Amino acid sequence: ADITALMALRKKYAAAYEQQGARLTLTSFALKVVVDTLKKHPVFNASLDEVAGELVWKEYYHIGIAVDTDVGLIVAVIRDADKKDVLTLSRELEDLAAKARARKVSADQLKGGTFTISNQGGIGGAHFTPIVNKPEVAILGLGRGAMKAVVREARIEPRLMLPIGLSYDHRVIDGGTAAR
Repeated sequence: ADITALMALRKKYAAAYEQQGARLTLTSFALKVVVDTLKKHPVFNASLDEVAGELVWKEYYHIGIAVDTDVGLIVAVIRDADKKDVLTLSRELEDLAAKARARKVSADQLKGGTFTISNQGGIGGAHFTPIVNKPEVAILGLGRGAMKAVVREARIEPRLMLPIGLSYDHRVIDGGTAAR
């Protein structure tokens, strides 16, 4: 994904966010984009009840955020992400990540996710295949953005490209749906 303009926007507003006690990050933006996408493609926000053999459709957006800690990955959940602006999401994201790293996140903050985002870009990860966090049916993996030569309107331009990977449960989502 070409994130050149997005990172310019982040740079423009980062200082204003810091003045309000928040860090504006790629993951902050990703939360908003993911929620908008889940609304358009609700099967990715569903879960599979394997015992009942039923698909459970969710009408809320509780987004799990995979946090790298000294004891491994911990997925903390931002509840009702659809009802929050980017500033609020940025604050919650930073707070939850700090609590997860300090192992002070509550049990309630670790459950109930409907979709997860895993961003390995901050630690240098490139493209990777994230593992679906059951009972969710999909997860988005973000790698580290890198400058690439990209052809745009018959010209080669340097663009900041973000490697992304979407993993999904094929019992619920087929490849065509995921590609779209």
